[in-house]
Amino acid sequence: MNDLSLTGLSIALVLLIALSAFFSGSETALLTLNRYRLRHLADQGNRGARLARKLLERPDRLIGIILLGNNFVNTIASALATVLALRLGGEAAIGIAAGLLTLVVLIFGEVTPKTYGTLYPERLALPAAYVYTVLLKLFYPIVWAVNLITNGLLKMMGIASTDSPNTALSREELRTVVSESSAMVPERSRAMLLAILDLERATVEDIMIPRHAVEGIDLQDSEDDILQAIRNTNYTRLPLFDGGVDNVLGVFHARNALHALLDKTLTKTRLREIAREPYFVPEGTPLYQQLLNFQRLKRRVALVVDEYGDFKGLITLTDLLEEIVGEFTTDPYDRLEEIHHAEDGSLLIDCSIGLRDLNRALRWELPTDGPKTLNGLILDYLETIPEPGTSLLLHTHPLEIIQTVESGVKTVKVIQRAVRKLRR
Repeated sequence: MNDLSLTGLSIALVLLIALSAFFSGSETALLTLNRYRLRHLADQGNRGARLARKLLERPDRLIGIILLGNNFVNTIASALATVLALRLGGEAAIGIAAGLLTLVVLIFGEVTPKTYGTLYPERLALPAAYVYTVLLKLFYPIVWAVNLITNGLLKMMGIASTDSPNTALSREELRTVVSESSAMVPERSRAMLLAILDLERATVEDIMIPRHAVEGIDLQDSEDDILQAIRNTNYTRLPLFDGGVDNVLGVFHARNALHALLDKTLTKTRLREIAREPYFVPEGTPLYQQLLNFQRLKRRVALVVDEYGDFKGLITLTDLLEEIVGEFTTDPYDRLEEIHHAEDGSLLIDCSIGLRDLNRALRWELPTDGPKTLNGLILDYLETIPEPGTSLLLHTHPLEIIQTVESGVKTVKVIQRAVRKLRR
């Protein structure tokens, strides 16, 4: 080393600092790589990604070879700096050289490359994987010996170095990933993905058509009334009752009834024949499970019952699909017939509306783990049936009671200033 010129020593020192920067930056880049993107690149045939993925399967070996190289170049750099200091200023310059080298290594060999590796991990990690694959083969005996000692120490602490880190995402973590992917996933697609994740949270009770709103055919009605109801229906499948909604005989397709009507063979007996056996589901069935049930049983309509077997409502495949893709309208205030514009610009809301529908239409966040309708939430909040004209602040939303009935609240108004704020 004494035979080298000052220029040669300086060039060697710069090269060692550059190698230190490579080891530091590539270590950070490899350990901060997005594992899912790395898997995708590897599956697409990227050789660098395949090598990086293989290296990360044994992080103890990867860290071993990185630290072996980094410590080696830093030690040699320290020795060269000492020689330069002795030649330039004698023993008095050794302390100054050590301080300057520490500062230079910190800035150029640690902070800068590690910051770059954090911001752009793929640019540094994938090319570095080629280098580390070769170095690991060349210095495997040394790395193996070092890992043997370190793994023994870890084992004494109850840690197995071969344990793979759990990279599986929970539902909430996946929601966060989807929510923060705005730059890569269109808003519409992002909303659909989040809706799919929410299917496990909601049950059929949350989106069913309540029993009082179920439209069907009652065999106790006259034949003329039955024929008129079938002609005027907006639904393709209708439940068939015999004496009220508590006695469901089945569900029939309106198309089959119309065919019989055209052939003049539609009678109450014929309706019984074309009706399919009713399909009952418990009110607590998760929406995701119900979607699978519809697919497995090739059904499109289900009758919802409570724990006592009483009829509570009706759910269709269309209702479930709309939970994912949304309503098939563009104006958020026209999505639901329960929401109307008042002359003063405020909104009038029928309190039989479901809370999930209301949240989706007005972008509110009313709780849905308790009452399922706006009427139920208001009664639960006030613990009494209010008088018309009563105003309340329901979860930050100012409402005014417009109309009540003996059993609850029928209509409320969203106060005008709240609507203006919402539209902004």
